[in-house]
Amino acid sequence: MVRTYPVPAKKGVEVSCTAAITDKGEWLRLFPVPYRRLSASQKFSKYQWIEVGVEKATDSRPESHKISQQTIKIKSEVLPTTNGWQARKDIIFPLKAESMCALRRQRDEHGSPTLGIFQPAAVEKLIIKQTAADWTQAEREIMRQGDLFESESAEELEKIPYDFSYKYRCSEPACNTHTMKCTDWEMGQSWRKWRREYGDDGWERAFRQKYEIEMRDKFDTHFYVGTINQHPKEWIIVGLFYPPKVPSKLF
Repeated sequence: MVRTYPVPAKKGVEVSCTAAITDKGEWLRLFPVPYRRLSASQKFSKYQWIEVGVEKATDSRPESHKISQQTIKIKSEVLPTTNGWQARKDIIFPLKAESMCALRRQRDEHGSPTLGIFQPAAVEKLIIKQTAADWTQAEREIMRQGDLFESESAEELEKIPYDFSYKYRCSEPACNTHTMKCTDWEMGQSWRKWRREYGDDGWERAFRQKYEIEMRDKFDTHFYVGTINQHPKEWIIVGLFYPPKVPSKLF
C-alpha cells in the first residue's frame, strides 16, 4: 500500500519503507526492500497482492517484519481504480482510524498501532523546505557497495533536496493541527519529473497544484502514517491515498 522514497541504508545499500496489509487484514511494515534493485519479475507495484516470506524483526514495533527478498512472488494484477477505487477501499478502510490524534493516543497507551490510515478534516498547506543538495560522502559509499543479489547496478539514487510536510487538522474538536513530514515515493518522483520539465524555477507550481490544491479540493485525501523506530513517539506521513471525491447526492 505504501512505498517511501529510498534512502541509503547500511544493511541494504538503499531501502524503501514498505507498508502492507495481509490477506487477514493486518498491517505489516516490511524491510529491507531495495525496490529499485529487485529483479524485473519481483518489482511489485502498490496495490498488488504478493507472496513473500517474513519473520518478526528485532525492531520493537509490532508490525515490523524482515522479508526474504528471494521469496517475493507477484500474485495478482494491480487493484483497479474503477468505481472510485472501491477494490482498494475494501481492503484499506476496515483499518481506517478516526484521526491522527486517536492513533497517537492508542500508541501511547498500548504500544500499537505504529501504522495507520485516516482522513484529515482539513489540509491547510503543503510546506516545502530546502535541505542538503546532495548525499554525504558516507551515504554515497553505502550506495556504491553493491548487493549480493543484484544482476546489474541500478542508476545511482538521486537526492531530493527538499523536505515536504503537510499542516492539517484532525476530525477531533480539540485538535490543534499537526505538521508532519511526508516521504511518499510518488512525491519524490514527481519532483524529479517536474524539475526536469519545468526547471528549478518552475517545478513548484506543478507540484503544489497536485499535492496541495488538488489534495485539498479534488481528491478524497487520506494519509498513511507510521512511527520512526529511533523516535517511537514521532509520526510521519509515509504515503497518500487519494481516490476522487464522491459528489454529494441531492435529496
